Amino acid sequence: MNPRKMSEIIGGKRYSTETATLIAGDDFWDGHNFERRGTQTFLYRTQRGAYFVQHLTQREGQRDSLEPISSEAAQRLWEQLSERRVEFSEAFPGVKIEEA
Repeated sequence: MNPRKMSEIIGGKRYSTETATLIAGDDFWDGHNFERRGTQTFLYRTQRGAYFVQHLTQREGQRDSLEPISSEAAQRLWEQLSERRVEFSEAFPGVKIEEA
């Protein structure tokens, strides 16, 4: 599955995959297809700096959805997703990285 065009109003705010920047996903090509588990997750950042997740599914009885998340949750998800479209500094401008 590739990211799909979606738009939803959640909490009085519009979240749209068409106007946001795709920053990461778990859509690794295995040589045959992208649909290894029947679900895909894509992380986006809006032009105003909000983060949301696009959940796509091929499973019966489930629906595709958008879910707003905090910057902190987005950072954790970005670290977990295998296909990063942008570097951390671009995905999370102004966030300082500390040495371990």
